[in-house]
Amino acid sequence: MFLAVLLMVADLNWPKMKEGRAWLSLVVTPLQWVVDMPSRVADSLSDLVVDRASLLRENQSLKAETLVLERKVQQMAALTAENIRLRELLSAGERVEAPTRLAELIGVNPDPFQHEVILNRGSEDDVFIGEPVLDAGGVMGQVVSLAHYTSRVMLVTDARSAVPVEINRNGYRGIALGKGVLNELELEHVPDTADIRVDDLLLTSGLGGRFPRGYPVARVTEVIRDPGRPFTLVKAEPSARLDRSRHLLLVEYHPVLTAPQEEVADE
Repeated sequence: MFLAVLLMVADLNWPKMKEGRAWLSLVVTPLQWVVDMPSRVADSLSDLVVDRASLLRENQSLKAETLVLERKVQQMAALTAENIRLRELLSAGERVEAPTRLAELIGVNPDPFQHEVILNRGSEDDVFIGEPVLDAGGVMGQVVSLAHYTSRVMLVTDARSAVPVEINRNGYRGIALGKGVLNELELEHVPDTADIRVDDLLLTSGLGGRFPRGYPVARVTEVIRDPGRPFTLVKAEPSARLDRSRHLLLVEYHPVLTAPQEEVADE
């Protein structure tokens, strides 16, 4: 205590003590820095943890916003594609003179041996057996059975289907038969002398009394002339998008002629 009092009195009255205190402070500074280090390290770690948690929350929020925006982009793409299809379908309806009604595909027959789809229109909507069904590309098929609010359509590629057609280039007539393959039709019993070429467009001839005349059915993809066979085999690809179209047209076509029995399958 005596030494402490002596140092305080000397500090007040002896100027040299200020220099000594400065040197003493210089010696003590590293010790103070070492003592303060744990506190500063703890503060830095706390800031780091807080910043990391904040970054994780912000990252999760940005991911959620990205997913929402991607979903909206996908919806816009779907709406744009649907709008294009509807415009094409509207244009297709303008090419048909008979009245048309819009229908939507709501089901597909799972039987691989029957190419049929189900529409959301039925007898309550005045749909009738044999009514032609079209899409924006061409003939899809015809109605073969009815319920009150739905109808079943047999596609042109069904093995039971036969559509009278004519070649757009020269008017040659034939029958396009379904072979049970979704992307293939055949013209059978075509004479070797028939003027048929690859890429010829086949249109409905209207002679069967089931489909309106002049609507695309298929495009010729292969002409096989075998000298050992009496007829030329002609293969064609349907113009309608049988596995993609969702919105279709029902054509109120009532011909005077009665369709041949083989054209109205399921009756």
